[in-house]
Amino acid sequence: MRTTCSTYAPAYTRRAGIAVLVLLGLALSRLACSAASSGEVPPAGVPVPFTDVTETAGLAGFRHENGAVGNKWYPEMMGSGGGFLDYDGDDWPDILLLGGGTWDNRPVKAIWLFRNNGDGTFTDVTEAAGLAGIRAYTLGLAVADYDNDGDQDFLVTNLDENMLFRNNGDGTFTEVGREAGIANNADWSSSALFFDADRDGHLDLYVGGYVPWTPETDKFCPEGGAVKLYCVPADYDGVPSRFYRNNGDGTFTERTAEAGFLPAPGKSLGVVELDYNDDGWPDLAVANDGEGDLLYENNGDGTFTEKGVVSGFAFSEHGEARAGMGIDAGVVDPSGHPTLFVGNFSEEMVGVYRYTGDGFFLNRDAASRIGYPSLLTLTFGLFLADLDLDADLDLLLANGHVYPDRLAGQDKITFRQRPQVFLNRGDGVFDEFVAEAGPLTRPLVARGAAYADIDRDGDLDVLLTENDGPAHLWRNDLPGGHVLRVHVEGRQSNRSGLGTRLRVRAGGQWQERRLQGGSSYLSQSERVATFGLAGAVEALWVRWPSGLEEEVSGVEGYDVEVWLVEGEGVVRRRVIGRAGSLP
Repeated sequence: MRTTCSTYAPAYTRRAGIAVLVLLGLALSRLACSAASSGEVPPAGVPVPFTDVTETAGLAGFRHENGAVGNKWYPEMMGSGGGFLDYDGDDWPDILLLGGGTWDNRPVKAIWLFRNNGDGTFTDVTEAAGLAGIRAYTLGLAVADYDNDGDQDFLVTNLDENMLFRNNGDGTFTEVGREAGIANNADWSSSALFFDADRDGHLDLYVGGYVPWTPETDKFCPEGGAVKLYCVPADYDGVPSRFYRNNGDGTFTERTAEAGFLPAPGKSLGVVELDYNDDGWPDLAVANDGEGDLLYENNGDGTFTEKGVVSGFAFSEHGEARAGMGIDAGVVDPSGHPTLFVGNFSEEMVGVYRYTGDGFFLNRDAASRIGYPSLLTLTFGLFLADLDLDADLDLLLANGHVYPDRLAGQDKITFRQRPQVFLNRGDGVFDEFVAEAGPLTRPLVARGAAYADIDRDGDLDVLLTENDGPAHLWRNDLPGGHVLRVHVEGRQSNRSGLGTRLRVRAGGQWQERRLQGGSSYLSQSERVATFGLAGAVEALWVRWPSGLEEEVSGVEGYDVEVWLVEGEGVVRRRVIGRAGSLP
């Protein structure tokens, strides 16, 4: 297992009582980094051995429907997402998949819920959970405890009215979208997220808007020929995204304009929450399809100012708007600042933007070594996670094209494309892991991508969705490595703990995770912070969305899963069985 250097200290720990400890750790970390940087940085860590367990896990019966019967209607290209939630509160991540829809009266199972049996298998409990018989063209998923009652609810975005499913606490759900006030706009919505914009302890909601489309307004797009082809984003105007303020009583009020989210170009496909300027207030980054990407800075009162252009995030290094789809953010290098990753169209590269600390993002598409290997792929879902448990965040890309009829004669850009994994060297430079066999070698028409520890062995497993095709569940069979997993529960903060910032020191180095809303494309990963470890855990610092800062005890060691409650520390602890040994 390699050593990764990180020399930043948590800014919010510089106070009486722990400042000396922080400075000592910082000095030791700098000495370690100085020694490690005397030579060339080694290539990224061990290969990630994924095993496709879709069939044995019980997911083989799922299939997404896009409704295509030859009309070449625009939404058919986009696909749907899926992801993870713990709907019954047993600490085993369950799977929710979105089935899409059709344009005629053919019945389609719009939502699929699979319960984790705790033995590597899942059982379809859609009907038992009250989710059967729903008629919609389902697209995106967001999960959170929006009503702070202790269980996980979920939002589904659609081509028409969006739906909010309240968890009844007994293994069933009730759809309350209209009652809650979030279904009052029958627009094409995309990715969505819950986040606490004003830090009042209640989760607000941001819903991405794409373009105005109905079967009646579908355009004929021959692109210079006589035969209809799938349209491109430039053929349509955009629909602005919408923001809903949580009223604290189970309802929301739309406040898009009042919060500063208008005007906006629309065509939004991905959104992620982050605190890029480290002021304690949640900001948003939005990936747009053929329009400049957006960066909304929180003004400290729950209103926002858009700074995509002035921050250097909106466009490519050549000043061009790209076809942004999936998005994620995280600290991937020793700077301590977040980097934004955006999935783009083929021949556009994945966008990589590192915050410099002075209001500006530096383009690192090429410098990260992700740009060239992603040049010919079309990336929808993407996420950051420590897939090899070597103490840094890696990147997974879910790839697949949208224009089967525009690729004739192409010998390099294909319709079906293999997923990609980039392993972080620890300094924000990545090496593509090219597998010789297994699921990473199989071309897909991939759309959604999400992760969770489905078997509770400490490493992160992967869920992918395909457009008009199956879902894929990959079990991570990493033989070694060590881990700390942290669950959070807010008290003064929102119950889900979204916006919580955690920093861990292990083996003399720092790591950071943020329990954030959004990321990827139309999909939902688990809300647990996973830290691969370079040594035993020495310290854990937490900053809650409320502003409370804590140094938490009871997490020392390694291969531990803990549950934190705001103001109470560790309330549960579980030892995780892992192979291998500490270096």
